[in-house]
Amino acid sequence: MSTFTAIILVCLSSVSPDACDETTAVEVRSTRVASELGCVTGWQEIMARADAAGEIGRTTYLKTICRRSPAGQSD
Repeated sequence: MSTFTAIILVCLSSVSPDACDETTAVEVRSTRVASELGCVTGWQEIMARADAAGEIGRTTYLKTICRRSPAGQSD
């Protein structure tokens, strides 16, 4: 069964969405999910508890990347 990794990037509003990646983000979080749908759902709770949650939408924004995990990879 394939698994995926949801990578959640917190980027400054001054960084364009095209330039927002793991190297330009001010915070990067990731979690293993069972499907591509899991990449866009479920992680909101994680970010809502983050210290900088109040800044999301004001000085920062979120971007999600979904990557297929290599076969046989485990946590």
